[in-house]
Amino acid sequence: MYSDVQLHINGKWRAATGGRTIPVLNPATEEVIGTVAHANQSDLDEALEAADRGFKAWKKVSAFERSKLMRKAANLLRERAGDIARLMTQEQGKPLAEAKMETMAAADTIDWFAEEARRAYGRVIPARAEGVYQLVIKEPVGPVAAFTPWNFPINQVVRKLSAALATGCSIIVKAPEETPASPAEMIRCFLDAGVPGDVISLVYGVPSEISSYLIAHPIIRKVTFTGSTPVGKHLAEMAGKYMKRTTMELGGHAPAIVFDDADVDFASKTLATSKFRNAGQVCVSPTRFLVQEKVFDQFVDSFTSYAKSLKVGNGLDEGTQMGPLANDRRIPAMEALVADAVQKGAEVRTGGSRIGNKGYFYEPTVITGLTREMRAMNEEPFGPMALMVPFKDFDEVVEEANRLPFGLASYAFTRSAKTANAIATEVESGMTTINHLGLALPEVPFGGIKDSGYGSEGGSEAIEAYLNTKFVTQAGL
Repeated sequence: MYSDVQLHINGKWRAATGGRTIPVLNPATEEVIGTVAHANQSDLDEALEAADRGFKAWKKVSAFERSKLMRKAANLLRERAGDIARLMTQEQGKPLAEAKMETMAAADTIDWFAEEARRAYGRVIPARAEGVYQLVIKEPVGPVAAFTPWNFPINQVVRKLSAALATGCSIIVKAPEETPASPAEMIRCFLDAGVPGDVISLVYGVPSEISSYLIAHPIIRKVTFTGSTPVGKHLAEMAGKYMKRTTMELGGHAPAIVFDDADVDFASKTLATSKFRNAGQVCVSPTRFLVQEKVFDQFVDSFTSYAKSLKVGNGLDEGTQMGPLANDRRIPAMEALVADAVQKGAEVRTGGSRIGNKGYFYEPTVITGLTREMRAMNEEPFGPMALMVPFKDFDEVVEEANRLPFGLASYAFTRSAKTANAIATEVESGMTTINHLGLALPEVPFGGIKDSGYGSEGGSEAIEAYLNTKFVTQAGL
């Protein structure tokens, strides 16, 4: 059962002080399934006071002890994964199997950061004079404000939350209002594991109001955001004004390059699986499929057949392979991109339309005959839309891959080691995966360049943004 979602502030789950709530809809049925508490300024003030108090205590807890509590939280999350996944599917729409996979993967992420907590090493620098010690010490940066989107309600929160807790920071999470229950239950696992209640606050409300208040507040020392590039730029500008450290994981428009020496059937199936995961609502989703001319038709035919075979439906129904889009805004956004492309000469090979009139279902879509003037070739679709573009040679495809200001993820398939190495060098992206899907594991870096942001939310690099480096030198008397 889906319950109304409350705020968590100062160790208590409670309603907003003003009693205001926001309805939560099931995107597969468009029915209201519950509400989420809407924080006001007094709620934020209480969360800030708790974060300040919580940080002062939590930073004194040893990394070894923090690690043990985090491992306990991961185990609780695994035990509760079935129930939490069902909540996620109801509020977000993705198939139940994908929701459970996201929940279980989050537990692995917690385990990874729990181990990294014990390895935030400093160092000793050899001195120039006898009797002098030169020490580099890592210290937690302070209370964190985290802002997360609706496409991966748990995955996006757990990276920020785990990095903060691992390093000794307190955190205020502004989770998505459209998908509030699953991240709330994940946070409950941390609290039930023994993390002090004033170390983690959870709030919901109008994103712009909450972000502007928290980022400007002197208690907050770090800002971490996952979302669109325009919003990310605005928040980064605001954080810069107050000299707050930031991590920005922003939008993408990932090129997927298939050379004519690749295993075309394998490449098409692998990339199609990635494209339509979470109905294409994935920041690293392959979007521009750049396929060498010799195998273009073969790839498009294979990819299109896969798209046509997908069973689209309610994520709770058995056999569903792709759920609805997460909210009503995505349907007209997709329709506008398709209409623009068709009006300018593109061909829809399959899909291109809403499914039915109840629920935010949209057909898996494949488009050919594209030109750079079309909006879809320049704007992130963030939906189940695959853009097929042929290319002649290496230089041409690299130029197209790097044409846009985004640089989050990229994909390539080739049997040539020389070509693979060249692509890894020449394509401008924070992450490149070649001949398989190898992104977003807890132990590897996750982040982009250019307009796709900066900083990492994975690998050993992820905790650095939550640590200050202090240099201490001492001479004997």
